[in-house]
Amino acid sequence: MRVIVVGAGGIGGLYGGLLARAGHAVSFLARGQHLDAMRERGLEVRSADFGTFTVHAPASADPVELGQAELVMFAVKTYDLDQAARVAEQLLAPDASLLTFQNGLDAPDRVAAIVGPPHVLIGTTGLETTIV
Repeated sequence: MRVIVVGAGGIGGLYGGLLARAGHAVSFLARGQHLDAMRERGLEVRSADFGTFTVHAPASADPVELGQAELVMFAVKTYDLDQAARVAEQLLAPDASLLTFQNGLDAPDRVAAIVGPPHVLIGTTGLETTIV
């Protein structure tokens, strides 16, 4: 499956890394120092449950470079939600899904208002993550 992760922080990095390790074609939309680190060294995941591993996957700040995907994992902070959802809309193939992981009860509705309700899957997760 072709997957693009929007928000490659703790949540997006973990789940995107696990999908890449499982053999899926995963790309990351990232920015700043995090993007630079991923390009230079790959994405290192350290997990008590899943072990430590590094994935080397395409990463860019430009959605055009990443193309479109069957699944967009959307793991941005709520204060970036509207702008990031407009970018994520470009990444969705016609029949693709966007799996959202945000705090806030209205986040899935806000994303659906931008990308269209048929595309949105509501995700929930219970874990603690840190970017080192």
